[in-house]
Amino acid sequence: MHNPEEKEPAPSQSINRVALIVAAGKGVRAGGVLPKQFREYIGKPLLRHSVEAFQNSGLFDRCVVVIAHDQNDMAAAALNGLKDIKFLHGGDTRQKSVYNGLASIAEKGGCDEVYIHDAARPRLSFRVIQKLVFALRENKGVVPVLPVVDSLSRRQDGHLAAAINRDGLCRVQTPQAFHFDAIYNAHKAYEAETEATDDARVAQAAAIDIALIDGDEALRKITFPEDFNEVDSEQIMSSHITRTGMGFDVHRLVKGEELWLCGLLIPHDMGLAGHSDADVALHAITDALLGSIADGDIGDHFPPSDERWKGARSDVFVEFASERVRTQGGSINNIDLTIICETPRIGPYRDDMRQRLADMLGLDIGQVSVKATTTERLGATGRGEGIAAQAVVTIAIAKPA
Repeated sequence: MHNPEEKEPAPSQSINRVALIVAAGKGVRAGGVLPKQFREYIGKPLLRHSVEAFQNSGLFDRCVVVIAHDQNDMAAAALNGLKDIKFLHGGDTRQKSVYNGLASIAEKGGCDEVYIHDAARPRLSFRVIQKLVFALRENKGVVPVLPVVDSLSRRQDGHLAAAINRDGLCRVQTPQAFHFDAIYNAHKAYEAETEATDDARVAQAAAIDIALIDGDEALRKITFPEDFNEVDSEQIMSSHITRTGMGFDVHRLVKGEELWLCGLLIPHDMGLAGHSDADVALHAITDALLGSIADGDIGDHFPPSDERWKGARSDVFVEFASERVRTQGGSINNIDLTIICETPRIGPYRDDMRQRLADMLGLDIGQVSVKATTTERLGATGRGEGIAAQAVVTIAIAKPA
């Protein structure tokens, strides 16, 4: 697997990225009157989840959405209010639909990188996008994969037949990221008799090596009617308990440093000093997450004496802590963050902070609260010498046996 660097790519870099979302299918197996990509899933159309994930990452210049010829009105309704979306019509197979999308991008001057994603995978996290971005720096193609953990076997006439060795097997997901020219030329040259089920197969046919990153269990494909059903809340309550964690952190404000809060670069004449990027908000959230599972604190896992974390983006710490929660069978219910400072004003950035945290943790924005307060000019924060943050998180976790 590719091991991404600690730092997030700078938003100002000049790489031109396009998200190509395939949404031209009929979704017959999912049932319902509407094709599944336009049906509601967790409060919004299935397709909208993917488009918003790419747009909210801040790393993409535009989104191209491939739909069927008779889906214009449904697609427009599903993405109502979103900007920088281009619709175009697909072909009679997935491979032809992707090729149509690539050809359209080429007609507009092409791009540097294209990320091809199936709309049926709505729970796309910023973490997966970030890993793809890192890995594509050194490879022409990258795909997310998961291990095969269940036993595999063939079936015959309704009975279990020969077992299949799962060693070396993996489950392939999307988005699949490529250097644009490489995958566009691969699709133009593709003439295999067998229909390609994903773009990695097309790339392999053109002798393009494909690198792998860790996928995400949440990024599963919505396929059957039951996939649209919400989990029964009473069942969750009967098998889970709620736990709470609290975190607090403070850093000095100094000249010559950047000011990072909630993973966003905030314009200011001073920045926070620390061993990492000193994002005091993310540090507080990290400690709150670790506290919810009694797993130490940020200093235990990322000691300032370790040079690996010098200048590191604090997103890494939050994602580590949230993964620790999930590894123990927990899920994050909500985050309540309070930033304590005299300047800068947090209000203009609050909604962007909430969305950034939601993307980072795979949450809905309604699960994330960001507030700000002052200390009435009392103490270090009141004198403008630093910024503090306090975070409280609640998680649902399986009851101990």
